[in-house]
Amino acid sequence: MTDFTAIDHYIEDHLDDSIEELKKLCAQPSVSAQGLGIKECAELVAQMLRARGFKAEVIPTKGHPIVYGEADGASDRTLLFYNHYDVQPPEPLELWDSPPFEPTLRDGKLFARGVSDDKGHIQCRLSALDAIKAVTGRYPCKVKFVIEGEEEISSVNIVPFVEHNPQKLKADGCVWEFGGVNHEGRPNQSLGMRGICYVELHAQTGTLDAHSGLGGSIFPNAAWRLTWALSTLKGQDERIRIPGYYDNVKQPTKRDLELLAALPDDSEDMLKRYGLKGFLKGLKGGVDLRREEVFLPTCTICGLTSGYQGPGSKTVLPAQASAKVDFRLVPDQTPEEVLEKLRKHLDAEGFSDIEIKFLGGERPGRTDIDHPLVKLAIDTAREVYGKEPIVSPIIGGSGPNYVFLDSLKVPIITAGVGYPGSRAHAPNENMVIENFVQGVKHTARILEKFGETK
Repeated sequence: MTDFTAIDHYIEDHLDDSIEELKKLCAQPSVSAQGLGIKECAELVAQMLRARGFKAEVIPTKGHPIVYGEADGASDRTLLFYNHYDVQPPEPLELWDSPPFEPTLRDGKLFARGVSDDKGHIQCRLSALDAIKAVTGRYPCKVKFVIEGEEEISSVNIVPFVEHNPQKLKADGCVWEFGGVNHEGRPNQSLGMRGICYVELHAQTGTLDAHSGLGGSIFPNAAWRLTWALSTLKGQDERIRIPGYYDNVKQPTKRDLELLAALPDDSEDMLKRYGLKGFLKGLKGGVDLRREEVFLPTCTICGLTSGYQGPGSKTVLPAQASAKVDFRLVPDQTPEEVLEKLRKHLDAEGFSDIEIKFLGGERPGRTDIDHPLVKLAIDTAREVYGKEPIVSPIIGGSGPNYVFLDSLKVPIITAGVGYPGSRAHAPNENMVIENFVQGVKHTARILEKFGETK
């Protein structure tokens, strides 16, 4: 059995080196939505792997490249790490306290775009491997990395990559891109993710914006047209009105509800953190709130664009309008069925002129809580954090975990550096240094004990 004292000391003694390397990674822009710095960041990540003895390659796709690396270890068992090097756009820039691509340490935190989502997790795993190899002279098992550059734009090309490379990616277990603690410092173990269907709805009523005085009474208005179409998707009772939308929704099991009941009540923390007066449908917390949060599908207007929105007034009648809408999906819904039902619904409601542009989608995916790898992740988290881990049967977010589960048949666990105040996707994204150290120690234990497993 491994004595982790020396490994922990190495992690602590080389913390400054880890943070400096992470700073370099975060200083390299990699905004997938804008195509900013993608190739340069992919090559930087590959270099980080090669520096640790990995055979690494930057693999082209129809979109942004995928970085793949592998290295042998003492055990024939293989652990696969999935991460992404792309980040969200940093805008609005004026809301950052320090430039998003100039990593800055203050108050025990590192601030930068992507530091939590997901570059801190990449560094966490590499630092854990560094510590193990420095102390033991080897990696404990065969290790593979697949690090994509399109996670923030719905992982369009990772799905065919995984489906076409089952042998290349063959593994006995997978550690997903995120992990961390809740607001009480308890480690999270997430065993599934909802799916997503992301679309842009577009209305066009003319070829040219018009003076509202000229056309207000006689010209069709694209903004109104789109607003009326959107109003048919969901009622004020929060129920989605697309016929058949709930048909394939799989109800949570008794075990799922037991896991939800065991979760800490963070409802007051959420209300305070997001400045809310209350939850939808009058929910107050407990199992009912948690069930609604992760086991029911959604329809969310993410953005609206039309006409003039600058300072002052401009009397314009818009000829075009668009809205970005995401549908979060639960087992056993699929993006394909939602697209089909959405089109039929809009047509039936008299909105056949509303164009639907599919921006990306992923199916839901879950790992069996009784898998031995899940127990290993929970036990090692308890050892590092000194607190009872939180086990979530599924979380509200989405990702391409389903293709790893379906095509590679691997169980998926989580471990990492996140916390509720990380502000991922928002200005002043940050990572707590203490959380980074804990995440590295947890990852090191997962690696070692995974390698020891027969």
